[in-house]
Amino acid sequence: MKAGVLYSGGKDSSIIAVILKNLGYQVELVTVNFGFYPSWKAAAESSSKLGFKHRILKGEPDVLKDAVKTIINDGFPNNGINKVHTYALELIANDYSVVSDGTRRDDKVPKLDLNQIRSFEDRNDVEYINLGGLGHKSINSLSNALFHVKKELTSMENNSDYEIEIRFLISKLEGEELAFKIFPEHLQSRVIGWRENE
Repeated sequence: MKAGVLYSGGKDSSIIAVILKNLGYQVELVTVNFGFYPSWKAAAESSSKLGFKHRILKGEPDVLKDAVKTIINDGFPNNGINKVHTYALELIANDYSVVSDGTRRDDKVPKLDLNQIRSFEDRNDVEYINLGGLGHKSINSLSNALFHVKKELTSMENNSDYEIEIRFLISKLEGEELAFKIFPEHLQSRVIGWRENE
């Protein structure tokens, strides 16, 4: 069975991809891009290093614009990022009967609640699989055992989270100062290969 994994190039989405592959799914890693900035490049590089097929799905630009308006009005990213994440899952559900992402137990954003998950599965006739039973410590242990991970301050080139295109659009509309106020600099982890291949 084919599984589409929403992929950023980070530890969480890489771990769920490995779990599904080991369970016998035909895994394809999928990054949604809205055409404002080529944020998919880091994810494509990570998926290549891990040996997974990677696809880029084009999202509707108006979805990202709407999310950015929400973020600017709210003054924080949570609601806007959840909008983009829900849309991305719906987009992947058009092509896959199993839809997955790297959201885990202690994530706050992005995240679907149980009612949203049931609705998503029923409306799209899909199975949705995530890391809901695993917390931060478990993810770090698995990641340390499996992957070579590069940690650095987040930039426009080193990750494929929604944040990248959102930050780019906020900068264009309102200036870099607001973009960095909403998305302060932080350490970003990106998978760059298998641990055994170090």
